[in-house]
Amino acid sequence: MTFVSPSVLACDFSHLADEVLKMEAAGADYLHLDVMDGHFVPNISFGPGVISSIRKVSRLLFDVHLMISDPGKYLDSFIRAGADIITIHAESNGDIGEMIDYIKEHDVRVGLAISPGTSYDVVMPYLDKLDMVLVMTVEPGFGGQKMIPETLDKCRVLRREITKRGLTTNIEVDGGINADNVWLCSSNGANVIVAGSAIFGSNKPRAVISKMKSECELHPFAG
Repeated sequence: MTFVSPSVLACDFSHLADEVLKMEAAGADYLHLDVMDGHFVPNISFGPGVISSIRKVSRLLFDVHLMISDPGKYLDSFIRAGADIITIHAESNGDIGEMIDYIKEHDVRVGLAISPGTSYDVVMPYLDKLDMVLVMTVEPGFGGQKMIPETLDKCRVLRREITKRGLTTNIEVDGGINADNVWLCSSNGANVIVAGSAIFGSNKPRAVISKMKSECELHPFAG
């Protein structure tokens, strides 16, 4: 099944609550929340306070992507803020295995993200514990980039391994994805689609989300 997760970074922050509710009405499954610390990536976005404030108005599944250097220091804050999924980066500091266990112990789903230059090999030791793997299809930290098609090779390998192990792990892709190229993601095994400007920038977000899901259904994983 395909899930669409609009990225809040592309919304109009002067009307944040309304933008979130608009995505809910448009048929979004998740809400993708990129947290950036100005160190792991050059940009700074928002923290748990913003997430907590919009948690009050939305029933969407909060898909919190921590692009921060030391995620272990802040896990409690994001758990309390209402994260449903917390994704940490394989390239971040700290013991990845311990952080995965800690998140799961608090009844929050856990994801592990890899940047374009990182091999899928780093995911394999943790795969059985993960609810999701996030394959970045652009360099993390900036919106509006073009998708790097070669990153989708990782999705294909990971989907084969997930199937081989009998797991139900989701594969999420993030960066440069729109209704015209989303089929490349689904045909390579991804089933959680993050899109920012393609959805928030549209006058008809429901139509965009619907088309994305249809394209994914028409182009399932080819094996």
